[in-house]
Amino acid sequence: MKEFFSYFFGQGESGEFEYFTLAHFLPLTIAGIIIFLIYKFRTQLAAYKHEDKIRLGLAFACIINEMSYFWRLVGVPSLGANPVDHLPISICGWAIIFSGFLLTTKNKTLFDVTYFWVFSGTIFALITPAVITTTGPTRFRYYQFWLEHLLGYFAVFYMIFVHKMRPTWKSMLKSGCFLIVLAAVAILTNSMFEGANYLFLAKTAEAASILDILPKNYLLRLTIMAVAITALFYLAYLPWQFIDRKRRLQEQAETR
Repeated sequence: MKEFFSYFFGQGESGEFEYFTLAHFLPLTIAGIIIFLIYKFRTQLAAYKHEDKIRLGLAFACIINEMSYFWRLVGVPSLGANPVDHLPISICGWAIIFSGFLLTTKNKTLFDVTYFWVFSGTIFALITPAVITTTGPTRFRYYQFWLEHLLGYFAVFYMIFVHKMRPTWKSMLKSGCFLIVLAAVAILTNSMFEGANYLFLAKTAEAASILDILPKNYLLRLTIMAVAITALFYLAYLPWQFIDRKRRLQEQAETR
């Protein structure tokens, strides 16, 4: 049993996880099915007398999942975890924490930030999960990673479909301000500690990722990332623009 736990919670070897394989697509497919079910049964969920307990359970899963990341680092000495490398300075980490509190409070500001951070920040991790290339489906970290990055989507879609929440232009600005603060903390931390690479602002990930296309020049890198995030924020809001435009056209047609 000890050997099993040592293996299951251990680090693994390079190549255990490969991009665009069954191990990559299966979690995304399951997530798509769950989101579809939330949409399909949105009316029943909204009317369910214990709906608050569903949100509480999902929120609990969000918080426990994020905490389990650090529990593993502390509980498995063989990982040789360096505290400097695991400070809470990540979009994905904060997005899942915000998701948990969003589900319990239904706070609009938390929804605004979580919506844009999930759709514009964690999307890169889903396309190229560089941090788990040494962690296949037989490892704890594999499951913790996918839950960390997909639970936020469940939370956001749940609040959209069941509680009719939605972002606005002000939401985009609000979320952007929060991101600027986090980026400033990341830049400061990267400059203080040798080898620190929070938000991948200093360099790309060790494994191949979509961020490899960025230049090594620091200022140019920051500029391109800022432009890319702005574009992704706009793309995340674009569906709502279409919805609002369609509604206006319908209202105009009804008044004629």
